[in-house]
Amino acid sequence: MTHSRTIDPQSVPLLDIVGNNRPLHDEILSAIRDVFETGAFLHGPAVSELENSVAELVGSKHAIGCASGSDALLLALMALNIGAGDEVIVPSFTFFATASAVDRLGAKIVFVDIEPDTFNLDPAKVKAAITPHTKAIIPVHLFGRCANMTELQQISDEAGIRVIEDAAQAIGSDHAGCGAGAWGDVGCFSFYPTKNLGGCGDGGMLTTSDDNLAERLRLFAAHGMKPRYVHRVVGIASRLDTIQAAALCVKLKHLERWTESRRQNAVRYFNLFADSGLDGQIALPADDTNGKHIWNQYTIRVPSARRDALRSHLAEQRIASEIYYPIPLHQQECFRHVAVAPGSLLESERAAAEVLSLPIFPDLTLGEQQRVVEGIASYFAARKVSAA
Repeated sequence: MTHSRTIDPQSVPLLDIVGNNRPLHDEILSAIRDVFETGAFLHGPAVSELENSVAELVGSKHAIGCASGSDALLLALMALNIGAGDEVIVPSFTFFATASAVDRLGAKIVFVDIEPDTFNLDPAKVKAAITPHTKAIIPVHLFGRCANMTELQQISDEAGIRVIEDAAQAIGSDHAGCGAGAWGDVGCFSFYPTKNLGGCGDGGMLTTSDDNLAERLRLFAAHGMKPRYVHRVVGIASRLDTIQAAALCVKLKHLERWTESRRQNAVRYFNLFADSGLDGQIALPADDTNGKHIWNQYTIRVPSARRDALRSHLAEQRIASEIYYPIPLHQQECFRHVAVAPGSLLESERAAAEVLSLPIFPDLTLGEQQRVVEGIASYFAARKVSAA
């Protein structure tokens, strides 16, 4: 099947948002037009519809819309009364919002290292990092693969601490048959346009099966106001607007198909790399034998001395790639105040120096994947020739 790219047709893009949305163009515009004509720009019926659909997908009792995945993390911490003096365990190898939400509330960030094969929190190191001041863990289901929630949930239950799942990249994934966002006290999702379920702007969602916690999450997302002009707590204004919800309701119907396409693309990469002669040159990502990986990213490891040169080589061949993430959070300037024991985050540092994410979006063709693998193989072949 051939696809009409919205950008240079001779290139292999990292993703093609416009091309992915194009078949749904009329349906999405019709849904947005309905919102415009009713004037229900906030709290419209599409918001409730999306919340109910996401709750069902995740396997949680409640889903609460909010303005972004970053707000979802902040709201979860606020609703759980986490603040000054409380310690929150987070990975350092993740997007900035995971840790910034903790810092904004004056709580203490505790960075813990990752497993090299999953890029997710190492349960053994989480357990060792718990102190009497630990109030929560934020496991991140990075790149669409769930963290080891069986062990992390057991550790948190034994210690009596809360679990906030950062599932921004993992909608529709699961671990041991339980959906991402349904394990912990709260699940946090993002509808940023590049996500597997991406909106037409910012948007987020919180999931929980705790009735009281669901009420608190809604309260904190509405300025802490209930009833109108009566403020019980100091919240924020974080709403999922109806236009975003309407577009997402249209797209949600296609999520399972898109996810299956991503999973098929991952299998094709594994097969193509197996025949590429690249054994020992790069390390492929690990699929999840105990859950459903939804492949928000297909992230290989390249020796740090070669990674950036390989990326430049691919760019010369008009093959896009990206580095998620080039600087672990504990090395970011704004987190210099966070105490980190020397040598305690070596896997996070190694990952930041080695990772390279390749195109894996649903409409990626076999020919495009062959170009990606051939581009990588040609780089290493040239190095062998020059070294001979």
